[in-house]
Amino acid sequence: MTPYQPHQIEAKWQARWQETRAFAVGAGDDRPTFYCLEMFPYPSGKIHMGHVRNYAIGDVIARYKRMRGFAVLHPMGWDAFGLPAENAAIKHKLAPDVWTRANIADMRGQLGRLGLSYDWGREVATCDPDYYRWNQWLFLRLLKKGIAYRKNAKVNWCQDCHTVLANEQVVDGACWRCDNPVQARELEQWSLRITDYAQELLDDLDTLSEWPERVVAMQKNWIGRSTGVEIAFDLEGAEGPLAVYTTRPDTLMGVTFVSVATDHPVATAAARSNPELARFVESCREHAVSEAVLETMEKRGMDTGVVAIHPLTGDKVPVYAANFVLMGYGTGAVMAVPAHDQRDFEFAKKYGLPIRVVIQPDGASLDPATMTLAHTGPGAMVNSGAFSGLASEPGREAVADALERAGRGVRKVNFRLRDWGISRQRYWGTPIPVVHCEQCGVVPVPDDRLPVLLPTGVTLPETGSYLAQSPAFYETTCPSCSAPARRETDTMDTFIDSSWYFARYTCQNTPQGAANMVDRALADRWLPVDQYIGGIEHAILHLLYARFFTKLLRDEGLTAVSEPFKRLLTQGMVIKDGAKMSKSKGNVVDPEALMARYGADTARLFMLFAAPPERDLEWSDSGVEGAFRFIRRVWALMERVPAPGAVPADLAGDLPDACKALRRTTHRTIAKVTDDIERSYQFNTAIAAQMELVNAMAAFSADWAEGAPDAPRGAVYREAAEALLALLCPFAPHVAEELWERIGGQGLVGARPWPEADAAWLVSDMVTVVVQVNGKLRDKLELPVDADEAAARAAALASDKVLPFLEGKAPRRVIYVPGRLINVVV
Repeated sequence: MTPYQPHQIEAKWQARWQETRAFAVGAGDDRPTFYCLEMFPYPSGKIHMGHVRNYAIGDVIARYKRMRGFAVLHPMGWDAFGLPAENAAIKHKLAPDVWTRANIADMRGQLGRLGLSYDWGREVATCDPDYYRWNQWLFLRLLKKGIAYRKNAKVNWCQDCHTVLANEQVVDGACWRCDNPVQARELEQWSLRITDYAQELLDDLDTLSEWPERVVAMQKNWIGRSTGVEIAFDLEGAEGPLAVYTTRPDTLMGVTFVSVATDHPVATAAARSNPELARFVESCREHAVSEAVLETMEKRGMDTGVVAIHPLTGDKVPVYAANFVLMGYGTGAVMAVPAHDQRDFEFAKKYGLPIRVVIQPDGASLDPATMTLAHTGPGAMVNSGAFSGLASEPGREAVADALERAGRGVRKVNFRLRDWGISRQRYWGTPIPVVHCEQCGVVPVPDDRLPVLLPTGVTLPETGSYLAQSPAFYETTCPSCSAPARRETDTMDTFIDSSWYFARYTCQNTPQGAANMVDRALADRWLPVDQYIGGIEHAILHLLYARFFTKLLRDEGLTAVSEPFKRLLTQGMVIKDGAKMSKSKGNVVDPEALMARYGADTARLFMLFAAPPERDLEWSDSGVEGAFRFIRRVWALMERVPAPGAVPADLAGDLPDACKALRRTTHRTIAKVTDDIERSYQFNTAIAAQMELVNAMAAFSADWAEGAPDAPRGAVYREAAEALLALLCPFAPHVAEELWERIGGQGLVGARPWPEADAAWLVSDMVTVVVQVNGKLRDKLELPVDADEAAARAAALASDKVLPFLEGKAPRRVIYVPGRLINVVV
């Protein structure tokens, strides 16, 4: 054979796959279906090692399932809208669409050079009008249903990005994109009522048995269902009560003050006659409005001068305006129980407010004067009048009953989840399809005028929204009365684009897809996605929104499924020098440079071998070299494979021991690799098993004399070679196909059925028996499975490694554990 030349081989097979559309799947394919999908990328222009790992994992699964007889849908596309492209376009003085299209072309080529088995005929780019028109189409239906709505709201504002952020996009008080501090602003915003689906989103998590427990727990926490009581506190000298919500009615007797949001009507009214309070309220307006930010910020407050009346005791308690209470969460007011809530405890200590213990933990006696932390757990109710002595759980029910009887409370379920604000004050996104008419108000754009096109080829301003500064875009006429009107200049949050792309793939570039957002028959054929692959960082944002949108599509009659992804794999990060690869840390390895030196198969093989998919992968240059050496070793071993028909293929007769051993290794390897992929995606151990088979083949062929092997040896060796190339194909497809062709294989090895292990060859006729002398390991013997105790004893006592310890004497005792161990006592 010629030397292994990866670049020539890989280019050859990539061209072959493309010419023959080897990975396309058609509507007439009646095989069982399997939908494998990796999260589609933002087209930055260059892939990174995280991409290589993610896509290599998916490609192994897709190729394996094809060989198992499935019709596999394995598409790819581009999450093309968003702020990074807009900012990059401004920096490079290019139109965002020009920048994005060029990057897509570059990245498509890079993914092609990795040998990924995508059906490129289903490619989508979310910036294509043919894609985002369906965002607009669905929005109009949600608007008609009341799921999409517009209201004035306090929102998270990123000054650097000049746009609103959803609560989920605020991380530690900073923008998830640019890491700059987030402020609060009052703006008219378009939102989606994801809260209408909160209970279903929570309940359906229990059906996702093949999702990582960590992701399910994160979503449950974010949805945050709580069962509690909404309690009415009368306000002294005011009409109407102040409503508060609590999940701990058993602590009601420990209330020593009430906290309200700084923009709560009670605080706003009190501030009108209290200049100091007005200044405090104003100083809190700039804080971000996510819970995560409030947990870490300094807790500040001020007495409003308003007095609340305890609903059961009649005690008077002060009402404080506090910066850690959000108007948009619950009622915007909370009852403060400092002894049993850590935030209230810190606040009470800071402002000298009373602390009253009403829950005593088992075996302890809390004293407010000596407490350094709030006791937030259960216990026995104390200092609670008629409820004293009750345990927390029955106490909650008893207090709730008393409040309901008195007409001062009602049991209620609340959710931490907030409605999804989708308005973004930027250019590069889906235009929201409404116009604002002075006579008619907000008017939807008719379906026959969709899509509302985003202007292309534009030069963006340094700051602000291009659309809001472009009369050519926003000046229009009212669809209802034909009067002059203003087009909406906000665009949709780009998470809208990625919330349904997996459904679009099922009908992309089909006649059905041209006429429908999603074709019901095609969607129901493929959905839910059988295997979805992406990073843990998407556990809340993308995955929650995708689950929400699937339910919206279902309720529009576009699919029968309620959940988008059956099985989820969250791959680990690629680590180098102890940190995640990033440009800022200077520890990036360029995939293009790696492939230029070693080829794509080596890059893939290393990524798949270095760690299990769900674990972080530590980069190793020596590991890359090892993967390259392994491929070259496989290449060399194929030189000795007899041509088909050169030797009899009948392996049913009696074989020499060496042939039996190789056959046994071959079939055990098939079983091992199959199990590792099928059951747990343990690709690293699957590759290790193939390495063991290579070792066995090398040892087997080393015994040959010059020239061709005899018939049994040739047949056994060819069987091993064919099995190895089939097993290797999902991991290193280019070299597997090339070697398959060179040894005379018919068609594509990747299109052949996956090899099946022969159960008869999985059972060995030999067994390894450990030999000890006085409990210490001295030898290992290969004995026939049916060897009796006498034969095993004789073999052990005759061992060259045992004889020196006998010193010519008979052993005192020989202990035999059949098929496992012999212990010689001397």
